[in-house]
Amino acid sequence: MSRQQGFTLIELMVVLVIIGIASAAISLSIKPDPLQLLRKDAERVAQLLQVAQAEARADGRPIVWVADAKGFRFGRRGDDGVGFESFKEDAQLRPRAWQSTKVEVRVEPRQAVVLNAEWINPPLRLILSDGANRLSVLRDGSGRISIQ
Repeated sequence: MSRQQGFTLIELMVVLVIIGIASAAISLSIKPDPLQLLRKDAERVAQLLQVAQAEARADGRPIVWVADAKGFRFGRRGDDGVGFESFKEDAQLRPRAWQSTKVEVRVEPRQAVVLNAEWINPPLRLILSDGANRLSVLRDGSGRISIQ
């Protein structure tokens, strides 16, 4: 009678469980890079500011960008000139939460961020900070938006 060599099903299952536990421990220990999250927030703000600028130019009504520690949103006066639309149902300009844990926003020069139908606007700098890292979203006079 010949004896077969190999692993038993129990031995294979034990090895698979050990590999599963090790990979779960490694994936839980990896934390996202805070600078990467802040960069994603800055890129999203830059893209949505461009969308809002195009909307303001097409519609003719100014759009205001407002940010706080939780997130940011866009808004404008209603069609009748009374009231305030907040784009809650808009797929692109709806209110958004920051991906970073806490974000502080500073506007230089200190003013409201208004996107209007004008093609030439004063330069603007939005400084996003998570406490340890800082990134700037810049709008030049011609309306081009970049991240530094």
